[in-house]
Amino acid sequence: MSAHHPIISVTGSSGAGTTSVKKTFDQIFRREHITPAYIEGDAFHRFDRAGMRAAMAAAAAEGNHHFSHFGPQANLLAELEEVFRRYGESGTGRTRTYVHDAEEAAVVGSPPGTFSAWQEFPGETDLLLYEGLHGAVVTPEVDIARHADLKIGVVPVLNLEWIQKIHRDRSTRGYSTEAVMDTILRRMPDYVHFICPQFTQTDINFQRVPTVDTSNPFIARWIPTADESMVVIRFRNPRGIDFSYLHAMLKDSFMSRANSIVIPGGKLDLAMQLILTPMILRLVERKRIRR
Repeated sequence: MSAHHPIISVTGSSGAGTTSVKKTFDQIFRREHITPAYIEGDAFHRFDRAGMRAAMAAAAAEGNHHFSHFGPQANLLAELEEVFRRYGESGTGRTRTYVHDAEEAAVVGSPPGTFSAWQEFPGETDLLLYEGLHGAVVTPEVDIARHADLKIGVVPVLNLEWIQKIHRDRSTRGYSTEAVMDTILRRMPDYVHFICPQFTQTDINFQRVPTVDTSNPFIARWIPTADESMVVIRFRNPRGIDFSYLHAMLKDSFMSRANSIVIPGGKLDLAMQLILTPMILRLVERKRIRR
């Protein structure tokens, strides 16, 4: 953690909705004139698309049928921790882009399924925002969570997470439902051991809960809308959180526990703006005071 160069990590599984949360951060940054450095978690995958297929095949040949991007072996977690440490100390670091599709390839200039070249962060930034799978991971080898000043978990209930992933991967990446199901099953052990434990490290969790039937996510024709959902917002440390203010600003909200407020799904962006803006401003102000 660093008063001079704060780090925010947004952590969630594939299909959880972390990219949507990043858009809310972008809105806050523009409004408050904050200059961020960005890391997308995919940048620290160990293998490109062809390399990952080969690594999976090699693992399967050795009897490991659960090799996945959720686990440490498929990622450069030590290198990611080093970037967090370096940024916290000096405000510097580097990242790259994993190119998912032809649209991104046209922007980045690298073929789909490959990485761009490593690039240093821009010269002067106010904070670092990480969005990906491992922003609060702790293993015997690495402790990324300790470097982040604010850790956000994005954790829809599991069936909803699967529905979102299935629809995204079918519509934007051309995968079949069966292929996505195979990926979900292959990743499950790493999901349990490396994704779930991060949400005890996070400072705030946003968990969307559908109010419609999602009992069989593999045949769902639509993703439940925001108006068909509630969101549970859990604070690890509720001290200093003005729940009366939040309750007044967010109609139809209620407290489910002393550290949790439940809101209508359509109020999620507003809730994030109300909760995160003062937290971000405190981090930036602390940085500016200590210059």
